[in-house]
Amino acid sequence: MLTSLLKTASAAAIATLTTVGVAQAVDLEFYFPVAVGGAAADTIEALTAEYVAANPGVNIEAIYAGSYTDAGTKALTAARGGKPPQLSVLLSTQMFTLIDEDVIVPFDDYVADADKDAWIGGFYPSFMENSQTGGKTYGIPFQRSTPVLYWNKEAFAEAGLNPDVAPATWDDMVEFGKKLTKKDDAGNVTQWGVRIPSAGFPYWMFQGLSTPAGAILANSDGNEVNFNDPKVVEALEYLVALSAEHGVMQPGAIEWGPTPKAFFEGETAMMWTTTGNLTNVRANAPFDFGVAMLPAKERRGAPTGGGNFYLFKDSTEEQKQAAVDFVKWITEPEQAAVWTIATGYVAPRPDAWETDAMKAYTADFPPALVARDQLEFAVAELSTYENGRVTQALNDGLSAAIAGEKSAQEALDEAQAAAERILRPYK
Repeated sequence: MLTSLLKTASAAAIATLTTVGVAQAVDLEFYFPVAVGGAAADTIEALTAEYVAANPGVNIEAIYAGSYTDAGTKALTAARGGKPPQLSVLLSTQMFTLIDEDVIVPFDDYVADADKDAWIGGFYPSFMENSQTGGKTYGIPFQRSTPVLYWNKEAFAEAGLNPDVAPATWDDMVEFGKKLTKKDDAGNVTQWGVRIPSAGFPYWMFQGLSTPAGAILANSDGNEVNFNDPKVVEALEYLVALSAEHGVMQPGAIEWGPTPKAFFEGETAMMWTTTGNLTNVRANAPFDFGVAMLPAKERRGAPTGGGNFYLFKDSTEEQKQAAVDFVKWITEPEQAAVWTIATGYVAPRPDAWETDAMKAYTADFPPALVARDQLEFAVAELSTYENGRVTQALNDGLSAAIAGEKSAQEALDEAQAAAERILRPYK
């Protein structure tokens, strides 16, 4: 299916492609956050080759740089050493760090005024919250995601629940979770009601609770956080209560990586994870499953996540212009559709969802629309200056509360104090 989609996209894209006007070959290095192999790498390789074939004046070497953390470390190390890539996909939350390190430049400087509204203005506003600051566009959304709820329809039916209806509220999730939690004769849990990872990307999954509670964790300038807001405390108390009070979720820290496997093997009837796992779940779940927006409290809501394209400062003007042209092309509707269908990530522009390929894909697989529809309620992923240290302060607080070492209020008060110390120089 992917091969035919790439051929279809190629014909449409080459017909409309504007080539880079350069007198000599331009070489670009492009860091991409994925291990070698897999659908993401194969698709990036195919799309990059397609672009190069249509633009003989440009050579692009895609370097698979490992995880997001690995890619970010390698890109910053190379930039500090004077040999950065010209282009990289890194976490959207790294924007303030990259600005602070003075290693990236805004895309606005390399886009004609006539294209700014049509191209930069054409991305979903919720994705641009982690892509723009100070009136400038430093990131272009590409490998973007949002957490969603997956549920096992067979487990729902067995528990006497409507298999086609997901929990819409926090109260629903507790009620459903109690019916879905199963124990053997010895009282050991054989199936949990819900699984929300709290180790790996704890702050991100926690935003799926703090946002519906009505809280925003950080300001848009990246220099102020609200970790001990009463609504954030309420969200953490609810997360802890899922295990400690309601008994519908495994106690203690829950790892991110094994979560899909636990879902496939019936260890949990519901799970929260990224829409980037959608293709994986579709391919490997041995049962009929559903996908839904995260449950609401005061409102619907979830954080966005994933990666942006960034344009590195230490490159020639020709390289920057060629890199921008490539980013414009790969985010066009046809290419964005190919990427979404191959990986499950959310196409970052509304026009991508209007392509014939995406219409056919979503007609065949409607769950792919859930993450897109949730963008209406989405907020920026937690992102600040000194982002690693600030998010670690929150992660430590979450961990202490989940382990029962501190109350939610105590843990978040300490996280707030730590974050304020870190961010004081940026006020």
